[in-house]
Amino acid sequence: MRNALNPQVVFLPVYGLLPEARQLHLPKAPDEVAIRIFQHYWQLPLALLALVEASLFFLALYAATLTGLDPAIRPANPFLPEIWPQALLFSGALFLSGTAMGLYNARQRSRLTGVLARVGASMVGGVLLIAVIFYLFPALQVGRALLMTAAVLSFVGAAVARIIFDRVADEDVFKKRVLVYGAGKRAQSIARLRRRSDRRGFLPVGYVAAGGDDPDGVPEAARINSSDSLLGICRSLEVDEVVVAMDDRRRQFPMNELLECRLEGIEIIELISFLERETGKVRLDVLNPSWMIFSEGFRQGRIHSTLERAFDVLASLILLVVALPFMLLTAMAIKLTEGPRASIFYRQLRVGQHGRPFKLLKFRSMREDAERHGAQWAQKNDNRVTKVGSFIRLTRIDELPQILNVLRGHMSFVGPRPERPEFVAQLNERIPYYRERHTIKPGITGWAQLCYPYGSSEQDAAEKLQYDLFYVKNHSLLFYLAIILQTVEVIVWGKGAR
Repeated sequence: MRNALNPQVVFLPVYGLLPEARQLHLPKAPDEVAIRIFQHYWQLPLALLALVEASLFFLALYAATLTGLDPAIRPANPFLPEIWPQALLFSGALFLSGTAMGLYNARQRSRLTGVLARVGASMVGGVLLIAVIFYLFPALQVGRALLMTAAVLSFVGAAVARIIFDRVADEDVFKKRVLVYGAGKRAQSIARLRRRSDRRGFLPVGYVAAGGDDPDGVPEAARINSSDSLLGICRSLEVDEVVVAMDDRRRQFPMNELLECRLEGIEIIELISFLERETGKVRLDVLNPSWMIFSEGFRQGRIHSTLERAFDVLASLILLVVALPFMLLTAMAIKLTEGPRASIFYRQLRVGQHGRPFKLLKFRSMREDAERHGAQWAQKNDNRVTKVGSFIRLTRIDELPQILNVLRGHMSFVGPRPERPEFVAQLNERIPYYRERHTIKPGITGWAQLCYPYGSSEQDAAEKLQYDLFYVKNHSLLFYLAIILQTVEVIVWGKGAR
């Protein structure tokens, strides 16, 4: 069975505790509806959609050759292997561009029209990326007409795939059938996940009340009142997974019943791990220290740190070269609108890794007397923001000088956003586990910035902390690179800026 504190640790069953165990058959475990890659879950419907679209992009270039628009590619058989490198490059570029537009993000909540707009934007970005690659590697080039035809075919194919996905992705066949053991306050955290995007990976079939559960937890209509055993309920409802969500696990913990279910091939998972997998955050309202101690993750390996630092330096140097013209224009705009004596940069003390303070560098986007009354949270439509400041905050240009903080080693490209010491002292006292976000370097962008809008209050800080803890627990090089790529969506669509 799985350890109650750590669902990833499996013990061999002790048959002396369960005489009936010898009579149980062991069927194959249910198919997974989430794929785990380097500590990060990718839901099966999205993984299938990504595979379908990547295949369509690959075939689109072959289909475009049938038009005969490129005189250099006129094979008698258009599926000759000579053009597979270009097709693979085309497919990869469009896939990366789609990822950057958030098209494979499980928390994407845009309506179909908004998704199709992102598909169109991803096509434009993908074609531009391919044009740069063709310029650097002329041997791979195909004609412009052929490239544009393939892009149009890819858009049509992706649009059709998205329309079909929008209709069938929420079908129950793609979801795990989940039985929740518990019907109190802790189980409420699952019952409150009602949006389509929140339930894309699971279907709650009911809640079984346990001893010690709060009677005001899950509504009575959602509870299963049956005299049957837990295994019997699971069999009748075709349950794939049982989530242990008891309010008081010290009272009548159903060890033997859960063991019966586990031996039947039904997965058993702890509430915190379930919510982490389905929501992409570590929920503070159900978190306990023992889970953090025994669960997988929270690794700080030397190899990972070295590779991440190498990527930080390389990416910083590349971005500095690309962003230099925008940074010069921003400096000129600040001087022209606020006078030659106006300061361009804003240096502010922030808290870094292990609580060490450092000075964060940004383009000044507020009046120079913005904090004459002391430190304040930034608000929506803040009247302290200048005309130039509102634009550079919306486009995130004000963050570009932080590249120098990354080069100096104070920050990483990806990590929790660094806060001011005044706020950190306050939040450490009021929000549990807030100190844990400082175990890794702060970042210019991060998981919380992708998943949650701009934070401007103590409540927002608590919400963002849940995503920060998820990144601290599960951070890996692949996750790091995926966040950098998805940050493009934040910049292009202006998500969360104030």
